[in-house]
Amino acid sequence: MVTTPTRFAITWEPLPDDFVLPNDPVDNINQPLLAAALSESLQLSGKLPANALTTTNYGICATVNQRIVVKAPDWAYIPAIRVPRASVDRSYTPQLQGDSPAVVMEFLSATDGGEYSVKPTYPPGKWLFYEQILAVPIYVIFALDTGALEVYHLNEAGRYQLNPPDTNNRYWIAQMNLFLGVWQGTRENRTGIWLRWWDDAGNLLLWGFEKAAQLQARADRLAAQLRAAGLEPEN
Repeated sequence: MVTTPTRFAITWEPLPDDFVLPNDPVDNINQPLLAAALSESLQLSGKLPANALTTTNYGICATVNQRIVVKAPDWAYIPAIRVPRASVDRSYTPQLQGDSPAVVMEFLSATDGGEYSVKPTYPPGKWLFYEQILAVPIYVIFALDTGALEVYHLNEAGRYQLNPPDTNNRYWIAQMNLFLGVWQGTRENRTGIWLRWWDDAGNLLLWGFEKAAQLQARADRLAAQLRAAGLEPEN
């Protein structure tokens, strides 16, 4: 058992098999779509290491003052787990099973303000849990309806500080060596605002159907060049 010294008594212990995990429904049908899109482009572009883990509405645990706390961010990035993947099927305990999350995201669709809660009593608020219990370096809050994006980083005082965007209105996520920003378009019959990744050269990380379209366009150009040279592509 690993213990972290803070004003809270925090320990990293395995979740008991009989612990009943929260089974709250997502607030908005678009939240899972957004989370899946974030993970897909990482995977397809080779930006997701084999032992990394991305999660969606999945319990991340800590024991605070001898009581188990479980929060399920809408999306999270864990750089490395150090146990067999099957052992984290139900939940994940940082320090005990691998790295702490490097990035957590919450997608706003309700008005209760829970994403900003610093309630210190049990169960602690999301903001406090990510900031002072898990010490997640990057906390992202995104409003699906308006496209408002807030990116906070953990400063030297151990508190979240709002990051300004760059000139392209994107945010550098050093922990992933990628930019994060908003993008307008259509995927899975949803036209609206999405969160997307860009690499350090400014190239958009593509989704699967975009990569397929890109490959088809290249094939069509090559076929046209061959025909112009008097050759049939089929031959």
